[in-house]
Amino acid sequence: MPSTGAPRAAPACRPACGACCTAPSISSPIPGMPQGKPAGVRCIQLGDDARCRIFGQPERPAVCAGLMPSVEMCGPGTAHAMHYLARLERLTQPG
Repeated sequence: MPSTGAPRAAPACRPACGACCTAPSISSPIPGMPQGKPAGVRCIQLGDDARCRIFGQPERPAVCAGLMPSVEMCGPGTAHAMHYLARLERLTQPG
């Protein structure tokens, strides 16, 4: 079947994952974490259900809003996502 040229929809977040709210560092303030958070630390706004408590709110850091799930990032499971994001964190550190 020929391609329609339509972009593929991004996958939805995996239930109970939270890798994108744990693996990367966030340098901007987060409610409850005014200095941001270091890589590998669970965000205080990540609920027990692994959902962002401030999703869609203006106080949510722009870096969070810009990080969209993808097959490459999320892979087959949370362990893959954590590894992928930790590697990305290392590759994008200054100096």
